[in-house]
Amino acid sequence: MTAHTLVRGTTFLITGPAAVVAAGTEGLYVDDTRHLSRWELSTEASLRVLSEEHDRHSASVILTPATPRNEDPAYSVFRDHALGTGTLVEDVRVRSHLAVPSEVTVSFRFAADFADQFELRGTRKYDRPGKYSASNRANGDVLLAYERADYRKWTFVRSSAPAVCTGDRISWTLTLPPHGETSLRVEVVAGEGDRIPDPGARPAVLADVVREAQADSQEFLGTTGVPEIAWPELRTAVAAGLADLADLRVPAPGRSDLRVPGAGVPWFLTLFGRDSLITSLSTLPYRPELAAATLRALAAVQGTTVDPERVEEPGKIVHEVRRGELSRFGQTPYGQYYGTVDATPLFLVLLGRHRGVAGDGVAIELEDAARAAVGWMFDHGGLDEHGYLVYRTDGAGLVHQCWKDSARSICFADGELAEGPIAVCEAQGYAYEALLSTAEIAREVWQDAPFADRLLTRAAQLRTDFADDFWLPGEDFVALALDGRRRKVDALASNAGHVLWSDILPTGLAQQVGHRLGAPEFFSGWGLRTLAADQVPYHPVSYHNGSVWPHDTAIAVAGLARAGLTAEATRIAEGLLAAATHQPGNRLPEVMTGYARGETPHPVPYPHSASPQAWAAAAPLLIATALGSP
Repeated sequence: MTAHTLVRGTTFLITGPAAVVAAGTEGLYVDDTRHLSRWELSTEASLRVLSEEHDRHSASVILTPATPRNEDPAYSVFRDHALGTGTLVEDVRVRSHLAVPSEVTVSFRFAADFADQFELRGTRKYDRPGKYSASNRANGDVLLAYERADYRKWTFVRSSAPAVCTGDRISWTLTLPPHGETSLRVEVVAGEGDRIPDPGARPAVLADVVREAQADSQEFLGTTGVPEIAWPELRTAVAAGLADLADLRVPAPGRSDLRVPGAGVPWFLTLFGRDSLITSLSTLPYRPELAAATLRALAAVQGTTVDPERVEEPGKIVHEVRRGELSRFGQTPYGQYYGTVDATPLFLVLLGRHRGVAGDGVAIELEDAARAAVGWMFDHGGLDEHGYLVYRTDGAGLVHQCWKDSARSICFADGELAEGPIAVCEAQGYAYEALLSTAEIAREVWQDAPFADRLLTRAAQLRTDFADDFWLPGEDFVALALDGRRRKVDALASNAGHVLWSDILPTGLAQQVGHRLGAPEFFSGWGLRTLAADQVPYHPVSYHNGSVWPHDTAIAVAGLARAGLTAEATRIAEGLLAAATHQPGNRLPEVMTGYARGETPHPVPYPHSASPQAWAAAAPLLIATALGSP
């Protein structure tokens, strides 16, 4: 029995075996804050697990006292819990196996550290000078709180039966009839500010919480039909991905009417520019409403000023938006952080592709935002000054502002690290498509032919320059990037698949790249390695220098298909879908290790992979589109 995760928007629960919250990063989280750091059921006797079952919205555990082999346990404990928005509801039933009345004391040990997710995901310690408090209310209800200036988070524990609370434990003494059972219900409510639940209110009904979650998911799953897919593994992976995406939708910052793809659990369950955009691109044309919500949400927090602390610039699309304590008090720059070079062109790419599926409405509505995004690409993005979209490596927050954003991800073939300003290859492909699609919108929707002509001229120049400046003739491949001295960063990386997806390369060169991507150095048998295995910096357990990312592989599949290499695209897709069959519930994880399929009988998990994760969940839909739902 292993850890399990339940997700409902910005609320998620990570439990260990037996549904216990007791160690590491386990806990109940809401809006980047951990509201339960301990939640552990006990009785007078030590308990053992007989069974444990989970689905997407609830979990069930059966326990009995641990007795010697020749003794029968006196009772069984049935635990059922479900996750709502900002709440955890748990039903506990204790069933007697005795012929006489008996009593059992049931307890939950609890704690809330109100830790910020940035504190939990790394090794750095932060100063958090707030005050903790705990108070008992009527019937044994408990309020745990944390306050720092005007920032207040709280966790409220209430139950259906009067309880006794002592320190970090809440207990009930249950009378059990002969061969009968007694039950109780407990609810943990997480919140912020001064709006604390009424102490007189009783816990929500677990069945209602499950029903609400299922209805919410079904509303999303049933809005638009998914194509008939004859390929069984693809059909199953698409269904699993859509179910994950239903649960990963989060309210947009400042736009509670919009729900957008949160990037993933545990550390990225919020609006992310790049992740939400690629997820929305991957789900087109099956869920165009997700793309429309993403575009509107990102336009609402588009950059308006120059702020080096947050890497904000006018017209720039945000990287991520956070609500935790450390962001609130400026101890990290990520409250509203703009350190991404690719979200802005991807915003325009999504706008253009959405128009092709759903019509002109959103393109008309977001004209000002789109023009501002184009302006950023020319001005602060670097198209005018550098000829390419670039980012600095000495700014606030992340060193690298592309999708491979770990510190050692952009490197030369010999392992030397690249220094900025850096122009990564895939961002130029995104920029190329962004210019073309926005030119089409400008001409056909905004009725602005001069603006369209300007964008088309610049797109044509970008395509010509890219083929000259990024091509590695000795490798029949494209450079990963240009560094600050305009040197070709010559590591062979999967970013080239994104280049094919954008169609910035002429067909002949694109097909040469595609053949290299299909070679064993890249294709592990489960998917594409982020760095070819024959490169000096390659490592199969590196986050970005040899691992396999399902979304990255799916984008390469789409790029190969666009380049006319359908056989290669299908073979790589088959490998990724085979990897999905080895995952619980056919759920593709954020990332897998790069070990070859012949080395292991199954894909080897990456140690810190997020799951569920939005663009991994959307990857099968992109494959279905690219390969025509075979």
